[in-house]
Amino acid sequence: MVYATADSMSRHRLRVGMVGGGRNAFIGAVHRLAMRLDDQIALVAGALSSDPENAAASAVEIGIAPERSYADYHAMAKAEAARPDGIEAVVIVTPNHLHAPIATAFLEAGIDVICDKPLSTTLGEAEALVALTKAKQRRFVVTLNNTGYAMVRQAREMVAAGELGRIVSVHGAYIQDWLTKPIDAEGQKQAEWRTDPARAGQSAVLADIGVHAFNLASFISGFEAEAVSADLFTAVPGRRLDDNAHVLMRWAGGARGTILASQTSPGHYNDLSVRIYGEKAGLEWFGSRPEELRFSPYGEETRTLVRGGHGATAEARRVSRMPAAHPEGYIEAFANFYRDSADIIRAHRAGGAVDAARAAQVPDVVDGARGVKFVAAAVESNAAGGAWTAARLG
Repeated sequence: MVYATADSMSRHRLRVGMVGGGRNAFIGAVHRLAMRLDDQIALVAGALSSDPENAAASAVEIGIAPERSYADYHAMAKAEAARPDGIEAVVIVTPNHLHAPIATAFLEAGIDVICDKPLSTTLGEAEALVALTKAKQRRFVVTLNNTGYAMVRQAREMVAAGELGRIVSVHGAYIQDWLTKPIDAEGQKQAEWRTDPARAGQSAVLADIGVHAFNLASFISGFEAEAVSADLFTAVPGRRLDDNAHVLMRWAGGARGTILASQTSPGHYNDLSVRIYGEKAGLEWFGSRPEELRFSPYGEETRTLVRGGHGATAEARRVSRMPAAHPEGYIEAFANFYRDSADIIRAHRAGGAVDAARAAQVPDVVDGARGVKFVAAAVESNAAGGAWTAARLG
């Protein structure tokens, strides 16, 4: 379990800045809650809004000193790189189309990056970020944060240990209902930019939630995508981008599967799930019941494994804060992502060895690029009438 130790208390808090995420921005506040939970990160700078007044007011509200509240990310990257106490990493929580240029500016300034998904809106941008991260010898993590759940980590360990046998099929789904009505056309800010091709990219539903289902299926199974056959469609008349996606998957190694994403399915507030079936057993995890893992050995009754309970794996125990039946949820999982990211970035910047096992639990720039490749391949396949399209990152 996660307890404060003399070692963890002696480490300095990772100094970070945030781009985007000012007042009234949903996801920025969520990031701040998660990064504060373990007291391993200090938010000390920001370019929190493209509106100067909102940026300044947001900085005051969050507790950022006025001299470290910036009008734009270019000024922030330059000034923070020059300070002896400058930020060590930037957190990017802007609309999708800004991820790549902002990340590029901070990588060029020698600052590590924590970027919201998707990594970028085009595959070319994603590949350029992978190359630049390597060239600058920086750490770049992508907030595919559902990998932080203890029972997701346990599922990954069980698959790797061979408890399911040879994997036959891998399925991910993310189903919501919040875009069932045309709220994007009615001025709802979050809906409006997510369905705007100029800001969201080529796909709305896949870039917003489909990449989470794809990443989680890949993370638990250990498989990369080989090829996809996709059907993307828009349920709401007049909407500029898709709001539903049905994607057949061919995973590297021979397994088959599906990725489903919908934001127009009444009755589903936020249903994320992964199902993996092998020759010996099946595993199912549901985001609405994140502390449980359904394990079904063939020919036996299904078992419900509980976070912190009997049979918990080493990694699941490491990222659990509370004993079994003391509920943990979304913020704790997000905080696990942030704590592991802080440890990795601190070790890298100090010139020490980065724990490879720990780093493998945190999606990085390559994982982010794989997500962008998945979206691009699905869009290409859909345009070709569902033709099988290569989806593996080159």
